[in-house]
Amino acid sequence: MSKNNTIKEMYHEERPYEKCERFGAENLTDAELLAVILRTGTRGENSLDLARSLLHPDFGKSGLHNIHQWTMERLMRVRGIGRVKAIQILCLSELSKRMARESAVEGLDFSSPTTIARYYMEDMRHRNREVLKLLLLNTRSRLIGETNVSIGTVDMALVSPRELFIEAIQKNASSIILLHNHPSGDPTPSKEDVRITRRVHEAGMMIGIELLDHIIIGNNCFISLKEKGFFQQRGS
Repeated sequence: MSKNNTIKEMYHEERPYEKCERFGAENLTDAELLAVILRTGTRGENSLDLARSLLHPDFGKSGLHNIHQWTMERLMRVRGIGRVKAIQILCLSELSKRMARESAVEGLDFSSPTTIARYYMEDMRHRNREVLKLLLLNTRSRLIGETNVSIGTVDMALVSPRELFIEAIQKNASSIILLHNHPSGDPTPSKEDVRITRRVHEAGMMIGIELLDHIIIGNNCFISLKEKGFFQQRGS
């Protein structure tokens, strides 16, 4: 059917609700799934057209990848998206992240960079600003706390090992892990990433609170600086 037809004017088997009921949600397109959440469109544009406009590259990155970067203000600038629809979409985004995290927590092992990256991936890979997290672990390598050390452009040159270890000492942590994202999607460490990692690692060895790893999150990929050998002493 052509654009601007109402959902009721579409062929019965093409309507998102009826298609879901007959064939299952897994057979709906991204736009059709979003149309079901939106429920209604606006004058001259049905819910399916509205969903397609949200998923169009003109609104951001094409597809569902960009949904986690949508804000209330940005959504409400779209014709047909009011306060209620914007809240529904934001809650859908948050629910999807929590579902992914809940699935990842079952195999979470803080001695495994892969499971750590998997656990934090959905929360961090969609962010358009860098976030540096400090994970605090006890003697059994169990998480006892986490804090955002920096949000925005993470200038690793300004990260103070002293401040990191003050936090660790206050929480009685036995070891720590650094974790930050690269909004570009490429987790390749910069020279500053490597330099501060070595500084924190060396300081931790001196005071008895080991830096177990520094993990950089990209878009569905990650790099463990420990696995890449960056924890080795210079010249070794």
